[in-house]
Amino acid sequence: MTEQQLKTPVTVLGLGAMGQALAGAFLKAGHPTTVWNRTPGKGDDLVAAGATRTDTAADAVRASDLVVVCLYDYDVSQAVLGPIAADLPGRALVNLTSDTPERSREAAAWAAEHGIDYLDGAILVPVTVIGTPDALLFHSGPKAVYERHEGTLKVLGGNTVYLGEDHGLAAVYDNALLDFFWTSMSGLVHAYALADADGVKGVELAPYLGALIAILPPIIEEMGSEVDSGKYPGEQAPLVTEAVNVDHIIHASEHRGLDVGALSGIKAVLDRAIAKGHGADGWTATIEAVRGVR
Repeated sequence: MTEQQLKTPVTVLGLGAMGQALAGAFLKAGHPTTVWNRTPGKGDDLVAAGATRTDTAADAVRASDLVVVCLYDYDVSQAVLGPIAADLPGRALVNLTSDTPERSREAAAWAAEHGIDYLDGAILVPVTVIGTPDALLFHSGPKAVYERHEGTLKVLGGNTVYLGEDHGLAAVYDNALLDFFWTSMSGLVHAYALADADGVKGVELAPYLGALIAILPPIIEEMGSEVDSGKYPGEQAPLVTEAVNVDHIIHASEHRGLDVGALSGIKAVLDRAIAKGHGADGWTATIEAVRGVR
């Protein structure tokens, strides 16, 4: 028996850029890989590398013990999986489609009704990082299912993490991390626009933005502890002072004709936190205003 025959056969449903990267990583690691896409014309490179492409999702699923789904959202994944539910019991279904924790738990309930071993997952890196030691992926669901396929799933990334039995946990972590990422990216773009309005080039500002980001790791740890404890020391930088600083940036931005929607949202949260009595507390206290909109 060859080494490849000893490897777990894998099916990948969905051949967008990420799906192709996933299938490519399985192929590179020697796993017999079957692929399928909703529309034809994708996956030629994978087939040339040894993948088997099928005409139907049912045929693709029947070929493997491990089925990995990576589609647009859970509406699409359920539209694909629903008609082939009878083919899935006895196999492990791993859904790496991004959505909300609620959708993840709904999909898990559907899988349980059909006797399907189901893991939910999330991918936290771009396609170019898939299959490398730095690739971060989350999985949640039955631990026994994860452990049975852990070695195969880790082919996708060296930083593959099992979070727990709750199927929604992968999406919880995914949403939280991307919340931080996209709001940070928005702030980064706005900072460049603000500097550019006064003739400062992006490449001139970039080193100082990098230096600023370098101080974040200990701040992240400290704020996490403050969130858990509910104590927000603000002796060095109370919210009332920070609110004035944000006001300055808003005024400077408005004067230069820049959009201030995100900054105005930040200021509104600050003002609500201060109104709740947190003016002398630190920035983490704004979580009380964020929670207050429930």
